[in-house]
Amino acid sequence: MRAPRWIGLPLVAVLLVVATIGAQLAHGGGTYEPLRPADACVERPVTTQADGIDGLTERLVLIGLDDAACTLGTSRESLTLQLARSDEPTRAQVDALRDGLRSAVARMKADGTLPEASALVDEVLDSADLNGLLERVIRALPDSVIDGALKTDDVLDRTIDQLDVRAVLDDVDDPSALNDRIETAVTQAVKDSLRARLRDLV
Repeated sequence: MRAPRWIGLPLVAVLLVVATIGAQLAHGGGTYEPLRPADACVERPVTTQADGIDGLTERLVLIGLDDAACTLGTSRESLTLQLARSDEPTRAQVDALRDGLRSAVARMKADGTLPEASALVDEVLDSADLNGLLERVIRALPDSVIDGALKTDDVLDRTIDQLDVRAVLDDVDDPSALNDRIETAVTQAVKDSLRARLRDLV
């Protein structure tokens, strides 16, 4: 009496698994090496999912963290973990991050990815608490006037200089939340700075 066909299926499965493992071992699969973090000192492409000021600050923060990590001799991923796990950032970490953000502004200006101030005006005004007349006057300003009076890199540099980096990093215990915390703080600071500078134009 022949055994039912399904009885042989487990044996076939085991043989397939053994054959697969054997093939991997034969091709060097017996050694496992975890992926190494990217070298923070080597520029890497930075893409964002957001537009406008959110996209600008997201890219700014990622580049800034890379630069800070390079200064501190570590990777962006390791620096993020260190900042999240420490009770308080060190002076060196705070200074490196501030300098990194400023370097990010310079890099974005150099590679042409820093938007003109006029491209950010509508977004700023949409969230600004201005009287209707003042808002209409600002919206009516030609882009050339806005861009001549407001330089995006200057606005960002001033924002970074005034940013309380230590306070932004305080009480962050989740590495995944660190970028969001910095981006939120920088985004709000940029909007506040642009809003104040726009008022001065009229």
